[in-house]
Amino acid sequence: MSAPAMGTSKTAHSDSSNKRKKGPGTLAIAYLVIYNVVMTAGWLVIAVGLVRAYLARGSYHGLYYSIEKPLKFFQTGALLEILHCAMGIVPSSVVLTGFQVMSRVFLTWAVTHSVREVQSEDSVLLFVVAWTVTEIIRYSFYTFSLLNHLPYLIKWARYTFFIVLYPMGVSGELLTIYAALPYVQKTGLYSITLPNKYNFSFDYHTFLILIMISYIPLFPQLYFHMMRQRKKVLGHMDEYSKVE
Repeated sequence: MSAPAMGTSKTAHSDSSNKRKKGPGTLAIAYLVIYNVVMTAGWLVIAVGLVRAYLARGSYHGLYYSIEKPLKFFQTGALLEILHCAMGIVPSSVVLTGFQVMSRVFLTWAVTHSVREVQSEDSVLLFVVAWTVTEIIRYSFYTFSLLNHLPYLIKWARYTFFIVLYPMGVSGELLTIYAALPYVQKTGLYSITLPNKYNFSFDYHTFLILIMISYIPLFPQLYFHMMRQRKKVLGHMDEYSKVE
């Protein structure tokens, strides 16, 4: 939609602004509700799978194998969120959403799936548990928000649990990538060496190290952004409670 021309009336400008602020249509909302309900259910299946496997084994070691398939399916299903942003039915940034989703999909397939030796590492369980709790809360939050019936408990959990879950997940991710490095270097996984007809080389081992380094500037920015969001969303509720 083009910007209103100079000299248009305030009413026309107001109508144009209202149209721009208008959310997704009924069909898009129905689709988004179904998508978020399915994703919530999927991550609940993963959570139940983890608990059942733990109770059956009596140990938290190697629990990844009990939820490997649903984890891959539902984490990959998050790629649709990038499409939602690109289509404009969700008002989030395509770049930020793309980065967050692709980083998890990358860790799921290009690290954990590809380097089977790391699948028994405790660090994998660390990020899997963090992701699972985070996604159950996040998709529940989106579902109830779309239905205009958001319980305060879910809103509070959405903007509070990340304080522990985010560092926990990042620690698990970094430790898993670190554990994969020796195997990647030994096997030359995904690496391209010279000479070749394309005159191009790629060292996957170095690439993984660069990804680990990228966490240093990115993690604090995203973490403190969420802290600011928490203060913005929950701050006024705390003040209201004090008045009451």
